[in-house]
Amino acid sequence: TPKMLTRKIKLWDINAHITCRLCNGYLIDATTVTECLHTFCRSCLVKYLEENNTCPTCRIVIHQSHPLQYIGHDRTMQDIVYKLVPGLQEAEMKKQREFYHKLGMEVPGDIKGETCSAKQHLDSHRNGETKADENINKETSEEKQEEDNDYHRSDEQVSICLECNSSKLRGLKRKWIRCSAQATVLHLKKFIAKKLNLSSFNELDILCNEEILGKDHTLKFVVVTRWRFKKAPLLLHYRPKMDLL
Repeated sequence: TPKMLTRKIKLWDINAHITCRLCNGYLIDATTVTECLHTFCRSCLVKYLEENNTCPTCRIVIHQSHPLQYIGHDRTMQDIVYKLVPGLQEAEMKKQREFYHKLGMEVPGDIKGETCSAKQHLDSHRNGETKADENINKETSEEKQEEDNDYHRSDEQVSICLECNSSKLRGLKRKWIRCSAQATVLHLKKFIAKKLNLSSFNELDILCNEEILGKDHTLKFVVVTRWRFKKAPLLLHYRPKMDLL
């Protein structure tokens, strides 16, 4: 029977799988090393890779010179951690809001959105509200349609200047763009390839501070790790792809 197949597991028993080996806390902004699939908090891993090029767990070499290009945000793992640990997501959102308020900065749209969703979820449980599957599916469909129509305008935005640093490619007519901080370097490659009528976006390299960026890096990650406290816009260069030996 379904009841016999259900088995309760204590959070303590799975802590080793949902905690960061660097800070020993629950994973926040979970980031996975693509070479070995070990996962850490993004801030912990980025700080560690400033001085090292190996995985903190298995010591495998991630990359000799650019290890940050071979790590990526693990949304699935982060969702699992938030669902398993009561109150963790709400506490983290609160810390982030306090951080931005302390600096006198506007709270990014993605944090506002997550906070609102989490609050609605908690309120519905506290009030003992339950809805039929039909109503839930209807709301989900409406929310998805609203998100699709929004085209990520409610996301945190990044201003970018795209410059060409090769005589083999022409510059963009409109090099100044503004887009979601969740967009990736791959999105920019596809955008440039389309504007320049290139046969493939794989023919391009995009650089920041003369360093080639990994295709899976989000623009927010690039700003935080490569641009830091410099003023907007984020200056990126593109050129024909070079095969590094």
